[in-house]
Amino acid sequence: MKKLLTLFAFVVLFSSCSEYQNALKSEDVAVKFDMATKMYEANKYGKAIRLFEQIAPAYKGKPSAEKMFYMYSQSLYKTNQFYLAGYQFENFASSYPRSEKMEEASFLGAKCFSKLSPVYSLDQIDTYKAVEKLQNFIDVYPESQYLTEANTIAKALREKLEMKAYENAKIYNTVSDYKASMVAFDNFIIEFPGTPYKEAALFYKLDSAYKLAINSVPSKMEERLNNAKAAYSSLIKHKADTKYKSEADEMLARIETDLKQFSK
Repeated sequence: MKKLLTLFAFVVLFSSCSEYQNALKSEDVAVKFDMATKMYEANKYGKAIRLFEQIAPAYKGKPSAEKMFYMYSQSLYKTNQFYLAGYQFENFASSYPRSEKMEEASFLGAKCFSKLSPVYSLDQIDTYKAVEKLQNFIDVYPESQYLTEANTIAKALREKLEMKAYENAKIYNTVSDYKASMVAFDNFIIEFPGTPYKEAALFYKLDSAYKLAINSVPSKMEERLNNAKAAYSSLIKHKADTKYKSEADEMLARIETDLKQFSK
């Protein structure tokens, strides 16, 4: 009995494979569509994609095109082909604006870009695109069932951009480009006013201003010392008991000592 069941399973598998191969070779788009649908419903997305790729160019305008392009987009998404999936979902949304799948396709199209977002240390072009597309989805569908997830993803992406901007500003300080560091930290604080890195940003701006001042030529030193003193005040105003207070106070003492020569 066990042998019969094994033989039966082999026959079914062989028949299924043969049917699929015949569909791949067939010139009949209806045959390909039916087999692609069968593969999709069986979660065999890779096989479904091969058939969808064959019939997609000829299927536009057909009654079943909406269903076909939705399954094609989903198949790409479920096989982690996020660049292609994002393109197909966006194309679906623009081609079928009245579809009941419109909202889902718009969300998944935006989500695909979030999947392309790299680690914060790399270029963040795809992250910016993802944030823009997610925000557009949130604006268009404020009552969407996907709203919570969209907001969660967008928040995580913004935090990544925030970390990237902070680290970029800090690099200028590390390589002793103090002018660029001060500008970068100013821009960072303006762009991310509620950032948890604000205390650190204010300290490193002070550090950059201080080091720029004490290493200046005499003609520029007074102005730069006063700028450093103002940076100290900004840090203390933000957080009087800052963890950087000891270092900051040492800088202030040197700043005030050096400023005395200009008051004579």
